[in-house]
Amino acid sequence: MRAIEHKGEHMKILLIKLGGSIVHELEASFFTSLRALQDEGFHLAIVHGGGPDIDEMLDTLQIEPDFQNGLRKTTKDVLSVVELVLSGKTNRTIVSMLKKHGLEAIGLHGSDAGILEGNYIDQSTLGEVGEITEVNSALLMHIMSLGLIPVLTPLAMSKDGQTLNVNADMAAGAVAKAMKAESCVFVTDVKGVLENGSLLEQLSAQEVEDLIQMEIICGGMIPKVNTALKTLETGIKHVRIVSGKENFFENGNWIGTTFVKKVSVG
Repeated sequence: MRAIEHKGEHMKILLIKLGGSIVHELEASFFTSLRALQDEGFHLAIVHGGGPDIDEMLDTLQIEPDFQNGLRKTTKDVLSVVELVLSGKTNRTIVSMLKKHGLEAIGLHGSDAGILEGNYIDQSTLGEVGEITEVNSALLMHIMSLGLIPVLTPLAMSKDGQTLNVNADMAAGAVAKAMKAESCVFVTDVKGVLENGSLLEQLSAQEVEDLIQMEIICGGMIPKVNTALKTLETGIKHVRIVSGKENFFENGNWIGTTFVKKVSVG
């Protein structure tokens, strides 16, 4: 993947990924944490999903969803719904909530102005589903330099002008890597990995594997941590899982689970 370079001053960047299921459950404390991060000098960018909203619209239109290996198979008809919902409903909802809580944001279609470019993964199996090949990080950084939070739909444009549906986790990782983000933060309905009710604040890939084997990490947390580890492999220094229902950054401290390649000693 190639990033279009930004020539301006170095920015402290955080990429925040909002899952579609948490968008409608975000509490005021979540936005308080965003403002606290801005106060610490961080520039924020958001990539969001919209699975539940998309499924609701597909159900209304009586279009049966189809998933292959966790990726939504996207026919031309489904893509039309995905674009409509992500850009017309989910994205606008997030931008409105940010404004309501004193945060200035701009909603962007990922395929606008070459922000996200991509290729088909396997058109015969997955249809109009793609992976990111290029990110216009220069444009995103310019937008952030104006004091705005870019809110991106995970939709890319192919070289020949076809819109592609991109897994939001994969899009978030690609954007975070291209912008050399300090961290990629996955916002969920839980504050991180728990062991006997206690938050595990930092985990390495090996420790995650051990905890899965011990069934301390289980159920719906397994795909969350696997996504975090996969994003870590892109070269991001820190990947975090935090809650959208409470403060996750307060007084300069993170509240969540931070994933690192190796836990430092001493």
